[in-house]
Amino acid sequence: MLEILSVAAIRGDHLLFEDLSFAVASGEAIALTGRNGAGKTTLLRMIAGLVPLASGRVLWAGEDAMADLNAYHARLAYLGHQDAVKPGLTVTENLSTWAAGRRAEREAGIEAALEQVDLLDLADIPARMLSAGQKRRLAIARLCLRPAALWLLDEPVTGLDTASVLLFGDMIARHRAQGGIVIAATHQDLPMPGGRSVRLS
Repeated sequence: MLEILSVAAIRGDHLLFEDLSFAVASGEAIALTGRNGAGKTTLLRMIAGLVPLASGRVLWAGEDAMADLNAYHARLAYLGHQDAVKPGLTVTENLSTWAAGRRAEREAGIEAALEQVDLLDLADIPARMLSAGQKRRLAIARLCLRPAALWLLDEPVTGLDTASVLLFGDMIARHRAQGGIVIAATHQDLPMPGGRSVRLS
């Protein structure tokens, strides 16, 4: 269970939001919606412990998530709105570099991750040759490698075609079926049946 309690965010002298509270249980999904600049990305980064809270608390299983960031970060995977793909490396090398030193990710299998995002046929080509949608799918493949209970996703389907969105929906469904939690900032409809929406004004 993840709980967001009376959280506020300030950018410069501007209050983005305040007194924001919601909870997400195992297997649930939340779509963060709202206009550009409403604070969706900031909220995701706050939940991830990457940006300090102006006020409020984030609880994981009833405990302050920020009290032990190393333990908390081990439970989450963060997909930013930028793909963070290294163009000079092959598709496989990109995942290998990201998983370096992470035994669990290597054991999960880079090949299986690429198969889930339909990039296995492109495993050995340089990432600079990928289309924008393929680069996004490569970024998404990192989620398959990380055994994290909490997925924090920033505009995850930007640049994806319909077939790729459906593949991503299957990944989300499997994650939720295993008790995983998804929180996604989005301007687009996401394939998260039964998910809830939290709107930032």
